[in-house]
Amino acid sequence: MAATSVNSSGERVYSYSEIFYSVQGEGHYTGVPSAWLRFYLCNLTCNGFGQDDPTNPDTYELPYESFDPLSVKDITDLPVWEKGCDSSYSWAKKFRHLQKKESGAEIVETIRKNMINEFNPEGDYVHPYSNQRAHLVLTGGEPLMKHAQNATLDIWDAYKIKEDRARPRNITWETNGTQALTDDFVKSFSNRGFYSGELFFSCSPKLFTVSGEENKRAIVPEVIKQYDDLAKLNRVRSQSSQAPCGQLKFVMGTGKEQWDELEYVMKQIRDAGVDWPVWIMPIGAREESQRDIAGDVANMAQARGYCVSARVHCYLWGNEIGV
Repeated sequence: MAATSVNSSGERVYSYSEIFYSVQGEGHYTGVPSAWLRFYLCNLTCNGFGQDDPTNPDTYELPYESFDPLSVKDITDLPVWEKGCDSSYSWAKKFRHLQKKESGAEIVETIRKNMINEFNPEGDYVHPYSNQRAHLVLTGGEPLMKHAQNATLDIWDAYKIKEDRARPRNITWETNGTQALTDDFVKSFSNRGFYSGELFFSCSPKLFTVSGEENKRAIVPEVIKQYDDLAKLNRVRSQSSQAPCGQLKFVMGTGKEQWDELEYVMKQIRDAGVDWPVWIMPIGAREESQRDIAGDVANMAQARGYCVSARVHCYLWGNEIGV
């Protein structure tokens, strides 16, 4: 399945894994009601997550590889695997039959339908009951691969014609920080006439000693700086000097080698001129595995002056996909 194609009406359509409405479970905006769009495809696999030795692929156990994809008809029926990437269904080719394809306008409508409930019958971003505005979170896979950037521009074209209450003013990209922004993307989001809200980059660089991804592929400080530059330009343009630009979010265990690598990577990112706050999350895709080490990881993070993040959605709803 190609990530982008053209439908019978001549519209570009884009592959995505799921759309749902939940709360942000990690980092700066924890607890904020958010609409989620998970794009299909990623440039990394992160098969080392949860492994006894993330640096040695010969020892990996990868349950998703032996899983029969034809045994389920919907992504929400999949288990949450303890080892390997917890969202392998959003990039592994064996799950491509579970992906959806829609145009930018169709995606916007699907998001709206997922936001509808008895207290918000129109599915608006400005909630009629609380008068608080939900966020839009673009995740993956990797939501800043080129096809996903193109999709985002088409999605925002569809949002622009809607009334203010029906469109987001806060967009978060949950990215691995390796994908450079295209000229069209930068030009569009630098234009106040195109978008006048907040841009927030939640960047989760993948450490070799945690994910198995080598630094030369997974750590690209100059790309993170590009995100920072765009978010800061948007902040000045929108006259919102207090709006945060982004965060660095690291999945960590308790191994000394992991914390040593974190400091090595952080020096590169700081030297590139990125001053975002750092959030530390305990490794573990499932609630029980996080609980086993969460306290120790939190102690190690706060001793170094870093923020601590739980994966709140896991504690609220357990080991479920689509929440």
